[in-house]
Amino acid sequence: MNLIAALSDLCSKSARPIITIDGPAGAGKTTLAQDLFLAFSLDQSVRVIHMDDLYDGWEHGLTESLTKVLGYIASSHHAGEGYEISHFNWVKSEFEAPIVFKPTDLLILEGVGSGQSAIRKYVAASIWIGIDPLKGLERVIRRDGEDVAQEMRQWLISQELHFLRESTLEESDFVLTS
Repeated sequence: MNLIAALSDLCSKSARPIITIDGPAGAGKTTLAQDLFLAFSLDQSVRVIHMDDLYDGWEHGLTESLTKVLGYIASSHHAGEGYEISHFNWVKSEFEAPIVFKPTDLLILEGVGSGQSAIRKYVAASIWIGIDPLKGLERVIRRDGEDVAQEMRQWLISQELHFLRESTLEESDFVLTS
């Protein structure tokens, strides 16, 4: 059985499924989220939310504020309700005005911290994409430029502590490597 078929099977057991894609920075989570969006949006409404849009900057990215926002989004989606969220503007280092999102059939949460325990009761399927953290760091710097190198080195520590605290890898339904 391929990944799309397996995810379809798991998602069919929920009226409003959520798929999470978590793992270290640079592992390919965004690419997989786009591939899943394309596959599933052929016959249903799908939204992808990137954790990069929800973090409160570098220093407060994986904190209680992210957990609260994810809880709000997941519970709203589960209830078939719309929700409003503010995206973080990385250039201005502040959140933008809130945007209202209408309910969709499927929600894909993508990025470091998306698979945390606070929302697992709403999640139909969780995916972990593993990568050697230093290789992931190289990919991110290649993609985003040297300007993020110092912050990314600290992020590697923060994400590792987060993954250990949340048992993200161990609680995933699917484990992929890149």
